[in-house]
Amino acid sequence: MQVAVLIPCYNEEKTIKKVVLDYRKALPDADIYVYDNNSTDKTAQIVNDLKLNDDKLFLKHEYRQGKGNVIRSMFRDIDADCYLMIDGDDTYSADNAPEMVSYVLSNQADMVVGDRLSSTYFTENKRPFHNFGNVLVRNLINFIFKSNINDIMTGYRAFSKSFVKGFPVLSKGFEIETEMTIHAVDKNFLVKEIPISYKDRPDGSESKLNTYSDGFKVLKTIFKLFKDYRPLAFFGIFSLLFLIATLILLIPVMIDYSKTGLVARFPTLIVSGVFGIFSLLLLSVGILLDVEVKKHKQLYEILMNMQHKIDNIR
Repeated sequence: MQVAVLIPCYNEEKTIKKVVLDYRKALPDADIYVYDNNSTDKTAQIVNDLKLNDDKLFLKHEYRQGKGNVIRSMFRDIDADCYLMIDGDDTYSADNAPEMVSYVLSNQADMVVGDRLSSTYFTENKRPFHNFGNVLVRNLINFIFKSNINDIMTGYRAFSKSFVKGFPVLSKGFEIETEMTIHAVDKNFLVKEIPISYKDRPDGSESKLNTYSDGFKVLKTIFKLFKDYRPLAFFGIFSLLFLIATLILLIPVMIDYSKTGLVARFPTLIVSGVFGIFSLLLLSVGILLDVEVKKHKQLYEILMNMQHKIDNIR
């Protein structure tokens, strides 16, 4: 069974050597791929030096900036039976790697999530808004998608080949982890969570995540994926709001009409009629898109079954 360790990197010269050596020790037979994303420090040079003594260490370059772009290239280029994705900042312990890989190789999981939030994250992480953001995103996704995943945005995951080759990467940046989680939940992949130890970045190593701009991108991604994956619920909410507005405007007019036989407020009646039409249109759009989403899921399952048969033949 072939295991690929995937390390997306951008300016991680302080930590990349330790990360590579730690995962080489934890998974001695694995292929390790470091994808440099336009680093301006010595990250690439350090990996090149390590390659001299490790014929299973590979340095690749992704020139489109953003973690999502790096993951897209990794998933396209690399073939393996199990993929272990980690960050190059030395915040995750390599001790958890063999267990995470074993769940995938034994077909007990399609995605193993390294759960920071159930262990040391809140005590180690020194950025309070990151803590708040992680909890907010977790609660939003679990509520919207009826799931029960503790850590939505962790960068420590293991994947099966079927997940990797069937995952359409759309995000360009750090919102990629949110996209992965929603895809796994929506497509009914087998997800396993294990608590992992987390430690904050060492001195001199800076986070590339902007609390506000990247946090906004994550929330925007959740909103967009909610519309794409659950259109009936999404458009149904707005349809219900317009319906409530319609009733608020229409009921007093109808009460007056029942008493006097006259419609005294024609503008209010017209506006309520327009809102009622909007409500019906939004509900219709939601129903039509929901049918399309279900057809897409059926097609996705058929393609996955075909891919599974091809893999078995090989």
